[in-house]
Amino acid sequence: MEVVVTGRHIELSERFREHVSEKLTKLEKHDHRIMRVQVEVESERNPRQHDRAIKVELTAFSKGPVIRAEAAAEDKMAALDLALDKMAAQMRRAADRRRVHRGRPPASVGETLAGMETVPPPAAAAEEETVTERNVGPISVTGDGPLVVREKSHPAEPMTLDQALYEMELVGHDFYLFVDKESERPSVVYRRRGYDYGVISLELDAG
Repeated sequence: MEVVVTGRHIELSERFREHVSEKLTKLEKHDHRIMRVQVEVESERNPRQHDRAIKVELTAFSKGPVIRAEAAAEDKMAALDLALDKMAAQMRRAADRRRVHRGRPPASVGETLAGMETVPPPAAAAEEETVTERNVGPISVTGDGPLVVREKSHPAEPMTLDQALYEMELVGHDFYLFVDKESERPSVVYRRRGYDYGVISLELDAG
């Protein structure tokens, strides 16, 4: 298994890189098909975010779907352990799903939603911190932190709603952008507060 470690706004020692590679070998017991894991370590420059000063994002590439997990903590070791635990849990759920559905026809959307584990929304903070709002070009930015715009592009193949929901669970996000196989429209499936899901599709203007 190849491990690629990169840092954003942070210097990473060779010792830490070796520690990451050693830790990630534990993932192979959950999915022996893993070929490469990308590890991105990012430092948060906002001093108010000291408890989330370091963010670690793991992306595992295998013969199956891409699995992604991320976590933030005060230091990179703690953030790595949290992200690793999340990814291991997602891999266990994916393995369980493969065992359950092996030999069965694809589940309906209702079965897919009913069988998925949902995460309740975080509780609202008791007190909200007073923040300022400023404009950076056409974008309104809250707080005094720097404006960071990150762009990512991923190869995509048309898929069904069932598959999109499955992929969303694997990457551990609350939404998933995909191209609907039936309508051929760009669509987004997302979690709603009532422990159910919604879908947004774009109607392309032919004119």
